[in-house]
Amino acid sequence: MSATEHPAARFAADQWTRAVGAGVDPHEYRHVTEGLTSLSDWGPAFLRTGDGHLRRATDAASSLSAGGHLLMAARWFHLATLAQYGRAHRGAAEADRALGRALALLEPGARRVSGEGFAGWLRGPADAPGTVVVLPGLDSAKEEFLDLASALLDRGLAVFAMDGPGQGVLAAATTLVPDYERVVGRVADALGATRIGLAGMSLGGYFAARTAALEPRVAAVATVSGPFRLDWDQLPPSVREIMARRAGGTDAARAFARRVDLTALAPRIAAPLLVVDGQEDVIPGVVNGAPLARVAPHGTYLSVPHGNHLLGNARPDWLPRLGDHLAQALSGA
Repeated sequence: MSATEHPAARFAADQWTRAVGAGVDPHEYRHVTEGLTSLSDWGPAFLRTGDGHLRRATDAASSLSAGGHLLMAARWFHLATLAQYGRAHRGAAEADRALGRALALLEPGARRVSGEGFAGWLRGPADAPGTVVVLPGLDSAKEEFLDLASALLDRGLAVFAMDGPGQGVLAAATTLVPDYERVVGRVADALGATRIGLAGMSLGGYFAARTAALEPRVAAVATVSGPFRLDWDQLPPSVREIMARRAGGTDAARAFARRVDLTALAPRIAAPLLVVDGQEDVIPGVVNGAPLARVAPHGTYLSVPHGNHLLGNARPDWLPRLGDHLAQALSGA
């Protein structure tokens, strides 16, 4: 059955590059999604797949193998939340738990840090030249960007991958906030950091750019598929539905969307800024990042012709450059 004939198959096709970009095995993804007959089956099927990786972790002969299975379980549990279903918050909680178990095995020095409106893991060397805070988007979470964190860690940086209000493990009890810079300020306080970098993914790109304009401790910033401006009336119904769920209702989501506008803030971003867009990423009601790169004093624009939203289909074209941008800016090279 083609993706155009069946809603579950269409949804699976739409999420294909996002899932692969998050690091799941493409063959396993196809195996899991080919058997879906309804969107209501999405969450349970992905939870079962995550549970399978937990069993592999239990049976593994080494901590390295167990940790790898736990990281994969975290990815599947997070992806379970992309389609609304009755136990959606179980996916977020299980993803958070699996990630913590994986890091306990693979990186015993990793530290859980949480506070008002945020929770995440600090990873990397204590003497790193800088710490990058990874900001997720509308329905993403820290477990979706493990490969981004690895690219930054490989460059000697410390990484704090977090969930903020309305995101990931915090989505069950909190809602999205437009003034995300206050959250990042509390993160910097908790980390004791005087200079931080930001990597914002999707709506997290707006959060990162806004924070860079308003938080003086931001020394480098990169956005990937981040909106410059939103128009609620033009957004697709599916996006409005997700935003309403994460913001606490339709009226709150509409008010939130009105706040997503970087026109006045972009000129205030003093830090080196890399803006990454995919030319295939066209969503009604979303103005992409070109104006941000143009107006910010130290903005650079990278547009990937075949890239889609979050550019999971084009990682070699942007991920190394993003890592180098943040490493060089934070190290002073």
